[in-house]
Amino acid sequence: MSSAHKKVIVRRFTGETLPGYLPLSGFTHNRTIDLLDLSGRVISLAVNDIKHICYVREYNLNDTANPERLTRRTFLAKPRTEGLWLRLTFRSGDLLEGLAPIDATLADDLINDAGLQLTPPDVRSNTQRIFVPRTSITELQLLAVITSPSRRKPLPASSVPSLQEDLFTNLIPPNTRPN
Repeated sequence: MSSAHKKVIVRRFTGETLPGYLPLSGFTHNRTIDLLDLSGRVISLAVNDIKHICYVREYNLNDTANPERLTRRTFLAKPRTEGLWLRLTFRSGDLLEGLAPIDATLADDLINDAGLQLTPPDVRSNTQRIFVPRTSITELQLLAVITSPSRRKPLPASSVPSLQEDLFTNLIPPNTRPN
């Protein structure tokens, strides 16, 4: 197995979950995804049937209801990391919030009409990243653009006038000032 393949759990709209391996990007071809399952077979899945793909730390196959352990689906407060704070509504009616990158990687999969890569609300959970196919999204809301605070650039020293010379001249009486 290539090191570029990561552990994933594919959740279908039927409720079925499939564990396997996928690369981080570029895995959609002709509206299908080729999932490498745990036994080493390649399974072709139609993108239209997939609700989301969770990149996970562990498979948790004993948990049949929520093996991806995606417990928190919305942020409790404003996120602290940079990104586009998005709220997605799935065809099934449920919601998911996440952070999308503010760089060109956001447009990469959208150009190919594939979907969005999101960071989930709780990065300490089992799910580290979520891929949501475009066909499973009925509504997309941009809640906020989260950026780091801008830092003021210091002005060059030569352009800042020096007030040091005039600082104490007003305190000395005019008739006692040195020439």
